[in-house]
Amino acid sequence: MAKIAKNLSDKDMVQGYTETVTMESMFLAADEAENKKKHPAVVRQTAQDIHLAYLTPDVIDKLGKMLLKLKVDLYQEGIRDYHIHLRREGKNIVLSPVEAKK
Repeated sequence: MAKIAKNLSDKDMVQGYTETVTMESMFLAADEAENKKKHPAVVRQTAQDIHLAYLTPDVIDKLGKMLLKLKVDLYQEGIRDYHIHLRREGKNIVLSPVEAKK
């Protein structure tokens, strides 16, 4: 029996290893290929994706820049603890900073 070398990386340990094809692995591969044909990949949307679905990347970028500018302006005024209050006025959505209660 050969001596097992120590301190090998994972890549070095499996170097030269080939998996033997068995009946089980053949049937599993065939089933997997058949399932891929029957059921195409469904794209699952997360809650965040659904909420941002109507915003283009350009709008998201502009909104982020405006919020950062607002944060800097508030910091210069000495307001460090605040939260954003959202409200709807007709067809407009208004974001306004509200200083957190101390």
